[in-house]
Amino acid sequence: MGYVIRTMGLFLMLTLIFMGIGAIVWFFLFDGSTGSLMMVMAVFIVLAVMINLFSFFFSKKIVLKAHKVKIITRADNPRLYGIVEGIAVSAAMPMPQVGITNNPTPNAFATGRGPKDAAVVATTGLLNLLTDAELRGVMAHELAHVKNRDVLIMTISATIAGAISILARFALFGALMGRRDAGTIIIMMLAYITIPIAALLIQLGISRSREYKADQAGARMINDPLSLASALSRLESGNIAKPMDHENPSSAHMWIANPFGGKKKAGVSLFSTHPPMQERIRRLNEMAGRR
Repeated sequence: MGYVIRTMGLFLMLTLIFMGIGAIVWFFLFDGSTGSLMMVMAVFIVLAVMINLFSFFFSKKIVLKAHKVKIITRADNPRLYGIVEGIAVSAAMPMPQVGITNNPTPNAFATGRGPKDAAVVATTGLLNLLTDAELRGVMAHELAHVKNRDVLIMTISATIAGAISILARFALFGALMGRRDAGTIIIMMLAYITIPIAALLIQLGISRSREYKADQAGARMINDPLSLASALSRLESGNIAKPMDHENPSSAHMWIANPFGGKKKAGVSLFSTHPPMQERIRRLNEMAGRR
């Protein structure tokens, strides 16, 4: 319940930031009348709805194409397909699509709107590195993301955060083109710098929260926290040794491990898409000790 409340609170903050930019545009770029406020807010509401609808219907297809994922059958890779199928059956979930992307970096991700429209993907590097038990732990983590609809949550939060950055740029451009006074332009420049950073921090906070939740839920699905803990340890080393060269930083949150090999020595970085791996492992070991 704590994860749900925290996520809802962070989404509320994103929404307020989005609406706040609308108020800034109204105040500085329009005449400040009630009519102009209604117009600006209507435009921003429509934009938010369009962004969320686009994310809802097209994110899975875009992600799979961007990472050149091959959707497989049991005949293509009985090991991976069988592991995913076994977890889905035991968790009473619809069978997702199973995909493989040819990438030496050991990693995995899930995409899709929810349990009835999902795909779980492993890199070739992941399949070559992990034992069957560890691979089962990783796939359970990804199926937990699917079951909790984390993929949709993170896609929408990332899209809104991106839209906030674009709209902040639009507001600054409007102030400059409108030849506003120096004080107004300074305020708009500060908003242009600080508001997107605030939106990014909230988005990353949502991402880290959902990773902890997926670790916990995935370990419970297979009743084996230690295999997932072992897999995470090997993934950290593997991603440091073979980081992804061409991955877009904006999609780093979707992987089970930081694809750029970043290693945090202590604490949680505000700008990290993932919680510290050692803390994730510690929590899983603690789960195993409580059984």
